[in-house]
Amino acid sequence: MKLWDKGISIDKKIEQFTVGNDREIDIHIAKYDVIASKAHAKMLQKIGIITVEELVELLGGLKVLENQIENGTFVIDPQFEDVHSKIEFELTKSLGEVGKKIHTARSRNDQVLVALHLYYKENLGIIKEKTKSFFTTLLELAETHKDKVLPGYTHLQVAMPSSFGLWFSAYAELMIDDVYLLNAAIQTVDQNPLGSAAGYGSSFPIDRELTTKEMDFSTLKYNVVAAQMSRGKSERTIAASLGSLSNTMSRFAMDICLYMSQNFGFISFPDELTTGSSIMPHKKNPDVFELIRGKCNKIQALQSEMILITNNLPSGYHRDFQLLKENIIAAFEEVKDILDIFNYSIQQIIVKNIDINSDLYKYLFTVDNINTLVVEGQSFREAYQKIGGEVQDGTYVPDTSKHHTHVGSIHNLSLDKIRAKFPD
Repeated sequence: MKLWDKGISIDKKIEQFTVGNDREIDIHIAKYDVIASKAHAKMLQKIGIITVEELVELLGGLKVLENQIENGTFVIDPQFEDVHSKIEFELTKSLGEVGKKIHTARSRNDQVLVALHLYYKENLGIIKEKTKSFFTTLLELAETHKDKVLPGYTHLQVAMPSSFGLWFSAYAELMIDDVYLLNAAIQTVDQNPLGSAAGYGSSFPIDRELTTKEMDFSTLKYNVVAAQMSRGKSERTIAASLGSLSNTMSRFAMDICLYMSQNFGFISFPDELTTGSSIMPHKKNPDVFELIRGKCNKIQALQSEMILITNNLPSGYHRDFQLLKENIIAAFEEVKDILDIFNYSIQQIIVKNIDINSDLYKYLFTVDNINTLVVEGQSFREAYQKIGGEVQDGTYVPDTSKHHTHVGSIHNLSLDKIRAKFPD
């Protein structure tokens, strides 16, 4: 039941410790191991290791497994070490000696590596699309609420006038930066490592260009040692990109929690999107956004974990790499769920009308009023001292009429330009 089995039994405690959670984790990459195995089988036939008839048999057996995976009936039983041994067992069980040939010219190391690369590539693409959908939602909200004033804060003190349009589109544009990093991660994993075997290649005359094309990789990792060493490097890059996106969402969720509180009262959500208290009947808690904040903060810690596991490992394969899979795959699944629930929830936001004539926001327009005096001929220092003096002696009366005209400001959001910036 093990790809490395030499007929020697292994201590059960050691086996349990070394296998860890691989069976449960490997369900996520089963589909991709089948994709890689089909490409590998086609390559073996081309170089004369297997016949056309054997290739047809292998592709048929892999199709059966592919259907099981899609239908959710594929199970990695306890007697199997991982998905790779399970797939080879099933092929051997159904095809006999032909099934045993699928492992020719490859190692479990590059099997794992190529399956992970395929999983990473596809799921980074899914996250990018979900981010684009969220981005679009935020720009639509910005357009809808562009004229609604929102107090701007620095140091959590009332500072200058802002708007809900500026707030929504700010987080939308930050997501563009996150997508730049997602694209970098996609480019990093879009390199075929299959053929590196245990990290030093194969003496079989394998055709790595063929498998690269079959699996739709943009290129391959030419140097076999570099291919093996990409394990860990890929995960660090991915963790950085997921962490960046999570940082944006965590900060946005924090704003929402703050603005929902009675002390601010800028926004609300329908009752069905909030929770109550077991003892305080008036409570309307933003639990979904608090959980988004907490989950996103956990994901931001992932990069440190990936660095610490792999930071001082020499070249070649090490079993430490096995520890990378569980939390990086969990992070992918978590980020997809967060994007879905955040996008779903934010569409139901209730933006309230804020009374900017309230004494709470009396000094929101001091900077605008200073600038008006400067335009009328005073120096900035004189205007600053004049308005500052009025604030100190209680005679300041705000003029709320000034418009901000430059690109990206409260009255010129440039939403079309932000939309056009979203990368392919």
